[in-house]
Amino acid sequence: MPHKDLVPKPHSRFYDVKCKECGNTQTIFSHAAMEVKCLICGAVLAKPTGGKAEIIAEIISEH
Repeated sequence: MPHKDLVPKPHSRFYDVKCKECGNTQTIFSHAAMEVKCLICGAVLAKPTGGKAEIIAEIISEH
């Protein structure tokens, strides 16, 4: 009989991303509901899609 998790794991994550414009690293949510911009240069890092956000920046790591 297969083992089932009693508590399901979330499908959302936090990502450390690197801005393609200035190289700034910041943490963003994988299911962002608003456009996420770089705190240094203002470049768009992620766009909402109604579910998982479209990540435009380079993903460095996942939390």
